[in-house]
Amino acid sequence: MRGHSTDPAAIEAEIAHLRSLALDALRRHWRVIFGRTPPADLSKDLLGRMIADRLQERAFGGLDRESLRFLHGLARHGGSPRRRLKPGTVLVRDYHGQRHTVTVVSDGFDWQGATYPSLSAIARAITGTAWSGPRFFALARGNGAPARRNKNASAREGRDGSQPARGMNVSEMSTASLPLQTASHA
Repeated sequence: MRGHSTDPAAIEAEIAHLRSLALDALRRHWRVIFGRTPPADLSKDLLGRMIADRLQERAFGGLDRESLRFLHGLARHGGSPRRRLKPGTVLVRDYHGQRHTVTVVSDGFDWQGATYPSLSAIARAITGTAWSGPRFFALARGNGAPARRNKNASAREGRDGSQPARGMNVSEMSTASLPLQTASHA
């Protein structure tokens, strides 16, 4: 391993050098940096990324306490935190030719003048069947993972002729008749 440096250009050069190393050389590098043998099943790419992370951490400092606490919480509870939508966010969903507008409020979700505790309750009321609210409103993919943001992609029509939801700020409400796109405001 080269000498320690806090110069960003030197760290960048060291990371570039890591990319050129063979797997055996990366394993040796790992032993020097971490003081132990690397796990046998780590790929070359992952070894390099983890070594690069450690180099940057040594040069520029690690995570702050709040970030560490957050990550430890994720590890303890085994999953990602629930999506938090800001009050005032508006979700629009076309379903069977009818547009449904839901506004996030401090104590739930407002739809047709009533406050519901969850998006799933609204999705159930709209469809008459059990739906995942975040999935129905295109805030999550089918496996529960957050939906990818792609503001340039056009909305895909569902098998039932429905359109995914699109979160809007109040300033965007006047353009609600434009083609819908998947987006959310966390």
